[in-house]
Amino acid sequence: MIKIISDSTCDLSEELIKRYDVEVIPLHIILDEESYEDGRDITPDQIYRWADEHKSVPKTAACAQEKVKKRMQKYLRDGIEMICFTISATMSSTNNVFVNAVEEMNAGNMVSVIDSENLSTGVGLQVIAAAEMAQKGMDRLAIVQEIEKMKKRVSASFVVDTLTYLHRGGRCSGVSALLGTTLKLHPQIDVIDGKMQPGKKFRGKMHKVVADYVEEKQDELKQAVKSHVFVTHSGCDEKVLDAALEKVRQLNHFDEIHVTRAGGVISSHCGYGTLGVLYVRGE
Repeated sequence: MIKIISDSTCDLSEELIKRYDVEVIPLHIILDEESYEDGRDITPDQIYRWADEHKSVPKTAACAQEKVKKRMQKYLRDGIEMICFTISATMSSTNNVFVNAVEEMNAGNMVSVIDSENLSTGVGLQVIAAAEMAQKGMDRLAIVQEIEKMKKRVSASFVVDTLTYLHRGGRCSGVSALLGTTLKLHPQIDVIDGKMQPGKKFRGKMHKVVADYVEEKQDELKQAVKSHVFVTHSGCDEKVLDAALEKVRQLNHFDEIHVTRAGGVISSHCGYGTLGVLYVRGE
């Protein structure tokens, strides 16, 4: 048996967590010096209310190393090997926390830690792939080898409704945020080599923006791995979500289309109304 563990930024739904028996270890969200566990103690909507009241964004923090060790120890005692996934090491110290925990326990012969080089369901896609390989009886090192090859093909991008949160968090200048709001610009953010980078800018109302965004990706989506595609959002108008879903469904390509809502950590940085389509590009 191999246990799959992920930090909470994988943004998988409760249904998928149960289906694949994934252990999720929460990151922390800090509001007014109070620390909350992502996905357990606080909701994205509560975060948005706090952020709007304070004209700021919450701080986020990695999992506590002792908590990570404690979670791993219960499997080590039963002789169960583990594969652990973390948000990109360039975005958070979480990967270091996991690596250091394994080193402190001298458990490298039982635990593999993978830097997803991604975020949100870009991590989730890798978690599911590993879980499916484990279900087929593949050994830990073979799964890790396959994931390391696959993760470069994970396509993670999203379009944002408002630049306010990216500006408050220092990821967008004040001038860019003002211009974006005035001109109704909605930038696409791409995850490339583990980092967020600005891409194409879309203009107009958000339901049209997400339809155009998916349309731009149509050719690549038609060649993507068929098993799973995610439409992940940080809370958005039903009309916006429906516009994206309709475009993905029209492709008639994917076995499963998962709609998931981003957790507190991702929502803290991108704000309400962000939506992305995430998948694995074909070889």
